[in-house]
Amino acid sequence: MIKFKVDNLKNMNAALKQFLDFLENRGVLEDDIFDSRLVSCELITNVIRHGNEEAHFEGGVSGDIIKITVKGGETDTVLQTPKLPADIFAESGRGLYIIKSICTGDIKAEGSAVTVKIKIKRTNQPNN
Repeated sequence: MIKFKVDNLKNMNAALKQFLDFLENRGVLEDDIFDSRLVSCELITNVIRHGNEEAHFEGGVSGDIIKITVKGGETDTVLQTPKLPADIFAESGRGLYIIKSICTGDIKAEGSAVTVKIKIKRTNQPNN
């Protein structure tokens, strides 16, 4: 499991690299790593941009599931979960639309934390 904080969007990619390396070292292939990065970026950006807080990231792999949790700071701020836009070109809610598509709807919001699960399509590890 990997944990870190991001307090600035300029630092997001550097912080995420350790998680992406973690996934690669566990045999997760490029397509699933890409999806994990996209989902992570959307969640982290939402916390920093809309919550005006640092994002607390936690990610891991269990069996054929990548689990990602991102939450705001230790305040009582609750992440707002907007309704999905009716159209992908809508101005708001697009990030959640993308996340929901990748995670096949497996999104859970509790307090200031959002947890998503991404099913690994395949790995380069035997029996997985």
